[in-house]
Amino acid sequence: MRLSRAELFAHIRRDKRLDPDLSQRALAEKYGVHRRTVRQALRSAVPPPRKSPKPRTTVLDPAKDWIDAILREDLTAPRKHRHTARRVQQRLAQEYGFDQASYSTICDYVGRRRLQLMTEAREGREHLEGMVPQVHLPGEEAEVDFADVWVRLAGDLVKCHLFTLRLSYSGKAVHRVFASQAQESFLEGHAIAFRVLGGVPTRHIRYDNLKPAVNQVCTGRNRVESERWVTFRAHYGFDAFYCLPGKDGAHEKGGVEHEGGRFRRTHLVPVVEVDTLDELNERLAAIDEAEDERMLQGKLTSIGFNFTVEKDELVPLPVDDFECGLTLHPKVDRSSRITVRQCHYSVPARFIGHNVRVLLRGSELLVFERRQVVARHPRLTRRHDYRDELDHYLEILMAKPGALAGSTALDAARRDGTFTEVHEAFWAAARAAHGDAAGTRALIEVLLLHRRMPAATVQLGMAAALRAGASTADVVAVEARRAAQNTPEDATVDAEDGDVPWGEEGAQIVSLTARRAQLPEDKRPLPSVDVYDQLLSRRQPKGTA
Repeated sequence: MRLSRAELFAHIRRDKRLDPDLSQRALAEKYGVHRRTVRQALRSAVPPPRKSPKPRTTVLDPAKDWIDAILREDLTAPRKHRHTARRVQQRLAQEYGFDQASYSTICDYVGRRRLQLMTEAREGREHLEGMVPQVHLPGEEAEVDFADVWVRLAGDLVKCHLFTLRLSYSGKAVHRVFASQAQESFLEGHAIAFRVLGGVPTRHIRYDNLKPAVNQVCTGRNRVESERWVTFRAHYGFDAFYCLPGKDGAHEKGGVEHEGGRFRRTHLVPVVEVDTLDELNERLAAIDEAEDERMLQGKLTSIGFNFTVEKDELVPLPVDDFECGLTLHPKVDRSSRITVRQCHYSVPARFIGHNVRVLLRGSELLVFERRQVVARHPRLTRRHDYRDELDHYLEILMAKPGALAGSTALDAARRDGTFTEVHEAFWAAARAAHGDAAGTRALIEVLLLHRRMPAATVQLGMAAALRAGASTADVVAVEARRAAQNTPEDATVDAEDGDVPWGEEGAQIVSLTARRAQLPEDKRPLPSVDVYDQLLSRRQPKGTA
């Protein structure tokens, strides 16, 4: 079978890894490619972009899943009650309204596919059930799996996924929690684990048939892998061992199957309460280090002691890291949101109508303007869920101040605590002094100060303004700058009494109007501007009206 571009690069890098003395000419002759292609493969595991051919389709493609479901039913049906190709054609027409394929096309597919399904069903069953103990050499093997966990995240009970990579010899394991089991989380979990372990297993890593890695399960242990997964493996230089589908293959990586459940019962019961997944993963990293003192059943030494022996046998990490995130270019709609994987995220309003570059990672989403990050959100997993930031809508709200009160961005800011009681008090005072529209615009001008000043100092400035009965953004800015020079970073503001926690006792607000009124009256005559008449280019003739 012809290798894909990614698989070809992976094979070339693997051969060079196993035999460093192998020349580029020998590799080119082995795979029937130009030496330029060999140089590209040795330089980078990512193939250079090229136009991909259009996939070949057949008239039967829409009906293949239906036919497979019918043939799988036949595996458990009595022999004389199994479908013929003619009966399959009739059911496709009657139940699914599909009549585009001829009888010969359906007959050929049914005959070929029935044998494949029967082989898959018999795989691993024609032998005695049992287990054979195995010996694992240091640094050779590891196992990977996901386990479901529940986390109370910022007050909400959320289903998350525990990624576990466990070395087979020492039992050293790395655990991280992600919001989803997407390919980005799968790759990021590997990258984190390799950095923690300081290397990569020399032989292979065992997997079940996870969707992030396997596109199609073929007969036996043959798999059609995701190209991005093939590129990732080629970059770090390791092979994948896929267990049998279903429960029959669970014993082939029993170490990580047991480890996921043990870790969840030991460290994640009762349900953990955290504000962010980053906070939870910091806890898990500390737990992993502490578990180096644990001793496995049947071992005379601890996990940490065995890992010191195994660490030296691992393959060193490549110089460059692999970017596990997926780059996308969605368009910003009129509500200043982008849609990624059926979830909605806000971006600054200036990007409305434009495409932005997005990096989707396992637990976060980054929005870029060239190389600068302009928006950062935790990754959402529920379809049609959204996350809005109030700062992204300030320019729109300046023209439409009435939309602020009922906006989803304001509701989110109140829930996460960025829109504090001081903001609420200032908003109420501004509306009372200037009216709803003008008062809301004054609040928005204050919110714009957060972009160039620390949040604590802006809140201190608002508290000082409230104490003096002023409700303008200029006064808040002056007091915020004054507070920044006299206030520690961890200062807090009490909105109820409006006390200003800086300066001398009885310090008053800086009022430019009051200062101007205290200046002595200026009795000098106004300057004359007659001399500037000479600069006029045209003068009216004397005697004209």
